[in-house]
Amino acid sequence: MNVSVFSAEELHQAFGIEMSSVEKMSAGAGWGRVAPGVISDPHQHDEIEMFVVVAGTGWVAFDGRRIRVEPGTVCQFEPFETHVVENDGDVDLVFFDLYWRDPARAAQAAAAGGTRRRFHERPVFVFSTPPTPNGDLHLGHLSGPYLGADAYVRFQRMRGTEVWHLTGSDDFQSYVVDRARREEREPARTAEHYSAEIAATLRLMDIEVDQYTATNEDPNYRDGLRTYFSKLVDSGAVTVQQTAALVDDETDAYLYEVDVSGGCPGCGGGTSGNICEECGEPNVCVDLVDPRSSRSEAPPKQRPVPRFVLPLHEFGSEVADHHRLGRVPARLRELADRVFARTRLDIPVTHPSDWGVAPADTTVDGQVIWVWPEMSYGFLHGIEALGGRLGRDWQAVTPEQDWKFVHFFGYDNSFYHAVLYPALYRLAYPQWNPDIDYHVNEFYLLEDGKFSTSRRHAIWGKQILRPETVDAVRYYLSLTRPERRRTNFALEAYTETVQRVLVDGWQGWLNDLGARVAGQYGGIAPDAGVWTPEHTAFLNRLGIRLAAVADSFGQDGFSLNRAAAELDGIVVDTRRFAEAEARTALIAGWKDEARTAIALELAAAQLLARAATPIMPRFAARLAQALGTTDLSSWPSQVELVAPGTRIDLEKQSYFEALPSDWSLAEGATG
Repeated sequence: MNVSVFSAEELHQAFGIEMSSVEKMSAGAGWGRVAPGVISDPHQHDEIEMFVVVAGTGWVAFDGRRIRVEPGTVCQFEPFETHVVENDGDVDLVFFDLYWRDPARAAQAAAAGGTRRRFHERPVFVFSTPPTPNGDLHLGHLSGPYLGADAYVRFQRMRGTEVWHLTGSDDFQSYVVDRARREEREPARTAEHYSAEIAATLRLMDIEVDQYTATNEDPNYRDGLRTYFSKLVDSGAVTVQQTAALVDDETDAYLYEVDVSGGCPGCGGGTSGNICEECGEPNVCVDLVDPRSSRSEAPPKQRPVPRFVLPLHEFGSEVADHHRLGRVPARLRELADRVFARTRLDIPVTHPSDWGVAPADTTVDGQVIWVWPEMSYGFLHGIEALGGRLGRDWQAVTPEQDWKFVHFFGYDNSFYHAVLYPALYRLAYPQWNPDIDYHVNEFYLLEDGKFSTSRRHAIWGKQILRPETVDAVRYYLSLTRPERRRTNFALEAYTETVQRVLVDGWQGWLNDLGARVAGQYGGIAPDAGVWTPEHTAFLNRLGIRLAAVADSFGQDGFSLNRAAAELDGIVVDTRRFAEAEARTALIAGWKDEARTAIALELAAAQLLARAATPIMPRFAARLAQALGTTDLSSWPSQVELVAPGTRIDLEKQSYFEALPSDWSLAEGATG
């Protein structure tokens, strides 16, 4: 037998605590020690791990839960299950650690999206970043956070997850003030008007939102935000400092965000104040190269201004720990590395303005809480408001450890969501370790130029969205949305794809299948007869497509680009199969094999209806009805044949149109 004795002298640093290996064991083994007050780094791996606590007490956090551990407690973690060990006692917490690889269980866990995020056991809140109400939503907006979050939620609900989609309007943005100035009306009126337009466009796009918060109109929002900000101040990290700011030389107006532009101190490209859309790094305006004011032609000047300031550079390790807990793409981790490479980064979190929410602390009068830190509270407020309607006791002041957040946003918002907000949450709620997955998209271009609300270079949702076009729009945006690189929307390419893929491809096949069922089987789904090797191979192929679509919608591998391509793959595979089987379809001696082929085509159509539901809910519902069913509430676990004897009504159905009959590029739609 092998004997191992705990040796404090042989420990070394790993996972943020002290660990040692044990030699000559059939499985990997080691001793671990967590010193008093220490918390291990969140981590996950492909091995199964089991440890036995032999001394001390503390907590183990995993999968959104925390359990108390003491001598004799045995914990086993499945592959990829994130876990953290915390010692809140006065003596060392010591455990014996065993770990081993089981490739089958690791593959199963990976296929299920990772056991570290078992969504069905916890509430999941999916946020699409609140749009700025300085204009309506265009296809660039819709292709990114909003379509992504909607499809994600629809799929998770089909998998049985308790999940909600939350968004709203970011009313207190400086861009709202700028738009109000241009339109010669009050910011509140501007925000109210465009917030309503945004909500209407989301409905036209079939994007279902469970909680829509208009921050200026919510009666409880201001007080809740002030309480949250006071927690930041009470932490001692957010303090009033007199630091350099930019003001307009002629009007003496304070300049930030929309009111100033210049060269990015990070990448050197052109940028507005406070964030660079190209490299994602923040600026504090005074560090802009050759800054320019939008208020006058005179170069801005610097002036000391007292503001509440956060020394963000002090939180690099906390943000890195946070990034080990959930799904954080390498793009965001690399951005964080660049940000924290700076020696100092003091971020003002209040700004002089009369539009916004003033902090309860009146140390700096005439200032409001900056809208980006404000948004970190807005997510919690949305959960509380949603809970109030659902009869759930969710409180913004006491976020719960089992809450799972999933954020969808554009890369230009990455710094705020993935770097700034984790630091703010650590200050406001030191005992809360938020588990957040991040899904980021790049810019969607319009005819090779950026979509722009402020410049009105856009195709607006209301121009193109109708009941007859919404599925085509959702499909094409899913297929081409900028997930890992910038992509381009061109109207000619859109209409060509809809005609070739959806009308000629999908609809053409379904109509033809309906005609064959009507002509050969009286419009009734036949029962499968004799199976050939080609039949079983095709059934297996459909199963592979089903698994691939599920992976594309899943929490780890989410990609609407791949999902849309896999849906089309179902049709392409089936048309190829149908063409091959057509050679013997009308030969009397092969009629039993022919009806198996038709049954398999109908199974493919049924699979298409169910698998397309997250992206194209109207099309899916109509196709399901034509196949004799209306139940699309659950995700299929396998490919199923349509019940024999079911009435089939596919022959003359029309599902897709690229453009509405009254389509026009109205004035201001582009250029």
